[in-house]
Amino acid sequence: MSSNGPDTVVDPSLRDALLKRALGGKLPCAVAFDIAKQLRVLPHAIGLAADLLELRLVKCQLGLFGYRPKKSIVKPAGSVAPELEKAILASLVNDRLPCRSAWDIAKELRIHKMKVSAACDAMKIKIRPCQLGAF
Repeated sequence: MSSNGPDTVVDPSLRDALLKRALGGKLPCAVAFDIAKQLRVLPHAIGLAADLLELRLVKCQLGLFGYRPKKSIVKPAGSVAPELEKAILASLVNDRLPCRSAWDIAKELRIHKMKVSAACDAMKIKIRPCQLGAF
């Protein structure tokens, strides 16, 4: 992707991959990450390209956006395991948990990513920034 401000151009291979896998102008988070892995680019580059191509990111793997009828499907956890709470608190940056850290915690503790977001919701902690740049 060459960046010259308003004249930013999306690399043709990236553009083609995104347009091929987007459905109805929507690109699921999991698909965006799959494309990033296949093309060996950072997720943020996928998010930027999707934005430039006017594709809407949907179905966040943390459940935070892109679902209907509400945007988010996260429900606060009834309780948060001490190990999970400790990992979240240790990973905060400016009182927020970066998306990448949420993924890392889920992998490390061998739990679903949405369990991390549910714990954050219960703890009143926002997950930001998004790896794709959606928030």
